[in-house]
Amino acid sequence: MVRLSVNVNKVATLRNSRGGREPGVLQAVDVCLEAGAPGITVHHRADERHIRRGDVLDIAARLAQVRADGGTPEFNIEGDPRPDLLALVHEVRPTQCTLVPVRPGEITSQAGWPVETDAAWMGAIVRDLRHAGIRVSLFVDPDPAAVRWAAALEADRVELYTEPFARAWEQGEGAARFEQYAAAARLAHDLGLGVNAGHDLDLRNLPLFRSLPHLDEVSIGHALMSHALFVGLDRSVRDYLAVLAPPGDRSVNDTPPTV
Repeated sequence: MVRLSVNVNKVATLRNSRGGREPGVLQAVDVCLEAGAPGITVHHRADERHIRRGDVLDIAARLAQVRADGGTPEFNIEGDPRPDLLALVHEVRPTQCTLVPVRPGEITSQAGWPVETDAAWMGAIVRDLRHAGIRVSLFVDPDPAAVRWAAALEADRVELYTEPFARAWEQGEGAARFEQYAAAARLAHDLGLGVNAGHDLDLRNLPLFRSLPHLDEVSIGHALMSHALFVGLDRSVRDYLAVLAPPGDRSVNDTPPTV
């Protein structure tokens, strides 16, 4: 089964828009875990416009408690490899760190790492994180050169940037674009890399994308939280788990997803 890591950034965005503590990010994490989500993702940006350092520390402590009680939730921290982010990752020791490029002024991620990125610089960061026991994923476009770049840096996984697939799917061209992602995933697997994916995946396009060869994990936040506005967070997580389940396996949800 493809693992779901729920990105809770949007909960923090809503909280920060008003100030105070509501809605509670930790409460959202608890609901996601109780609904069956095997992982939690946060993207900690330098301006802390959504997830804050304190949120990262609180979530890490909560997940550690769940693991101590016998659970197996994973924690994925996304972000650009700036010094304060890397220091926080080393302090928290999440299951996975996904390194994502940031463009000045962007609202959300717009592309994967360029293959011209300094290999010596990035390679040192990857090795340092792996030495600390942290799985490293590099955010890349579904391009053979980018996948080979990540493999050369000895990353553990790539996360394929899926917005182009989502836009193509909306235009009725998802199947053709999917083949580009499938080729990238097969190459990643052949090079010893795990395969993650994320950005604009939702209940409508996941039935196709979940069949991506060698897909380990999807990280979903905006669409899942948007769906939760109408059906509740517990049900939204269960709907996504149902879509990601192998065909014929309804054990995670006894009714069809609400789209």
